[in-house]
Amino acid sequence: MQSLLKEIFLNKDNLIKIAIIGLGYVGLPLAVEFAKKYNVIGYDINQSRVDELNNYLDKTLETTSEELEFVINKGLTCTTNLDSIRDCNFYIITVPTPIDEHNSPDLYLVEKATETVASVLEKGDIVIYESTVYPGCTEEVCVPILEKKTGLKFNNDFFCGYSPERINPGDKVHTLTTIKKVTSGSTPEIAIKVDTLYKSIITAGTHLASSIKVAEAAKVIENSQRDINIAFVNELALIFDKLGIDTMDVLKAAGTKWNFLPFTPGLVGGHCIGVDPYYLTYKAETVGYNPQVILSGRRINDNMGIFVANKIIKLMIQKGAKIKGANILLLGITFKENCPDIRNSKVVDVYQELKDFGCNVDVYDPWASHKEVKYEYNINLKDYEEIKNKKYEGVVLAVSHTKINQLNIENFKAENSIIYDIKSFLDKNIVDGRL
Repeated sequence: MQSLLKEIFLNKDNLIKIAIIGLGYVGLPLAVEFAKKYNVIGYDINQSRVDELNNYLDKTLETTSEELEFVINKGLTCTTNLDSIRDCNFYIITVPTPIDEHNSPDLYLVEKATETVASVLEKGDIVIYESTVYPGCTEEVCVPILEKKTGLKFNNDFFCGYSPERINPGDKVHTLTTIKKVTSGSTPEIAIKVDTLYKSIITAGTHLASSIKVAEAAKVIENSQRDINIAFVNELALIFDKLGIDTMDVLKAAGTKWNFLPFTPGLVGGHCIGVDPYYLTYKAETVGYNPQVILSGRRINDNMGIFVANKIIKLMIQKGAKIKGANILLLGITFKENCPDIRNSKVVDVYQELKDFGCNVDVYDPWASHKEVKYEYNINLKDYEEIKNKKYEGVVLAVSHTKINQLNIENFKAENSIIYDIKSFLDKNIVDGRL
């Protein structure tokens, strides 16, 4: 039965028309890969983003200008025109799913995207979600919207799938096609269709989950597991700081055992690791279970920026620095190396805490957009020309971008200043402290 369905499906490639809803870090790479084989419409409500892509420019740097030009000339359409997606039969939703100020899931964008798809949905269409959600969200939240807005019946008139995104921003090795894709569908037949569709572009292969809810759960535990492991080494860093032991020296020694996991302490930001655990704990609490380990790990990781800032201040005091009015240089603000992504950056926590101490804080990041950082965090990034001849009482390596690593950081030091290395990247002999 499965082989027959796959054969029928693959013989109808010319009938497949895919709409990608949301052209950000997740949606654009997906649109590009699908457009190499199928008719694809990329839909986004942000006109400037669409204009940028139609001019072969991607500010997320997940695709190249050459690749964009190739797929657009081949037939990929990027648009804000809703009518353009009316005759599609696969709708893939890739919008962000952040958390609110109470660390609860913020489903506004996924709900609005679902309403958008509902306005054009027809019988036989399949709606696939890639946005991170809690187990059960697709069928409990999204499907009712689709039914209400269309009058169509789920699993009779239309169908759903879930295939969690695994995009790693800035990673040019583990790209969309080289990471195994988890797939699922709302019926066994639709699950095969969804799996076959993705398998046609994912060279690493796919894993067909037994249900949509299982696929949703798999996504949130991937990042929850990593979050907990990082929280463990962050807690070790807090303990070893009090004991006067270098955490990286300890981890290096422990790492000589074959089964010791190679995690390192740091700031946990970004669109996934610091967010997904809250989706899982939210759902757990709705069914009467109060998570212990997951939330404990979140508390540790969420407070690391404050710990780092306080450690910097203590080191400056030990050097005799006057804290109020002291000049501090933060090198890097994106949530990871060699990537322009500033979503949920925890470097901002360090910045804000240092500002609260009365310090003057300059931030330099050759990857981040000045405009986006100002809009998201109300921080004015400095150009290199503005900092190259300035001296600072504190210099902090926050993100080890290759371009930052090429700087002679000691040139920024004032007399009796300190260097703090959040990334534990610099030679330990030139730093005054590191995680």
